[in-house]
Amino acid sequence: MSYSTGRHFLQIPGPTNVPDRVLRAIAAPTIDHRGPRLPTLVLELFDRLRPVFGTEGPVVIFPASGTGAWEAALVNTLSPGDTVLAFETGQFATLWQEMAQRLGLVVDFVPGDWRHGADPVAAHEKLAADADHAIKAVCVVHNETSTGVTSRVPEIRAAMDAAEHPALLLVDTISSLASIDYRHDEWGVDVTVAGSQKGLMLPPGLSFNAVGDKALAASEHATLARSYWDWRPILRANRNGSFPYTPATNLLYGLREALIMLEEEGLPAVFARHARHAAATRAAVRGWGLEVLCADEREYSGSLTAVLLPDDYDADKVRQVILDRYDMSLGAGLGRLAGKVFRIGHLGHFNDLMLAGTLVGVQLGLRSAGVPIDPRGLAQAWEVLGA
Repeated sequence: MSYSTGRHFLQIPGPTNVPDRVLRAIAAPTIDHRGPRLPTLVLELFDRLRPVFGTEGPVVIFPASGTGAWEAALVNTLSPGDTVLAFETGQFATLWQEMAQRLGLVVDFVPGDWRHGADPVAAHEKLAADADHAIKAVCVVHNETSTGVTSRVPEIRAAMDAAEHPALLLVDTISSLASIDYRHDEWGVDVTVAGSQKGLMLPPGLSFNAVGDKALAASEHATLARSYWDWRPILRANRNGSFPYTPATNLLYGLREALIMLEEEGLPAVFARHARHAAATRAAVRGWGLEVLCADEREYSGSLTAVLLPDDYDADKVRQVILDRYDMSLGAGLGRLAGKVFRIGHLGHFNDLMLAGTLVGVQLGLRSAGVPIDPRGLAQAWEVLGA
């Protein structure tokens, strides 16, 4: 890549751009994690975190990536040989079920085409047929980062209730929390999984479990091996604003600033902003004559848009042209979508002009890579933004 001036456009669906306010907060001097200042910070964080998850219950913070929070959700609630119902909605749903299998769980993995979310009808059929209640948990990725498809979690919960099934509901919100409307308590979720590096506007390094009462009860009897991920010592320490391990103190300072920023904008406004930017992006994609990967308009993602290229074109080569010529990073196609799609991230600390620059860069890159498009696609996006 030739020498670049100006600011790099990081338009992958996470890690996202970190606001200057958050960077300055992280740059604070490191404090004694056993000293008197930490409890005040930690207890404040929990008060600010709960509304973002839509819960009044506990939220566990781990120094880890979202993958750690996946494991914590499983090992705290399940036992070897338990059956888990999961849905093949994309690469990250696939990785989560592979983890479950490695931990000694039996996974009933409902096949999918990676263009649709978790199927509430299939969930009801599977659970209604499970008369012996062998299925102990249902795992759903709320927003599949590899595809730009958002599963309809309230409908999955309704399907579980209609089947009168006692399974736990575990939901991954790694690329949806603080970007797409989400309600842990209201939707009857038992464990919510999240990470710091997307809608929460932080670098990677923190992961979260929001834990409901039913999951807490299950954790008392679960027998999968757990040590680092065990909720029990963490929740005991958290009552006094401490941790049983060394926390990522500087990231906690950044988290506090990010949560203050979300409060200042207001979560409804945050969700509306993401939805509008997503609609403008889809308008541009269709205006170019290309196809949005998500096939159901009820499941469009507010966090990212996956763009499907014609068969004769390599999406990775397009991404490379855009990086080399215009200094912008786009998300790669993952798993079975490798080389077929590129992903435009439009989440986190983001505004209209940043989206406009992103879409201009994508259009320039598509034309430079020889992909036939209608250049009026940008005008379609401007119509949405202007409205």
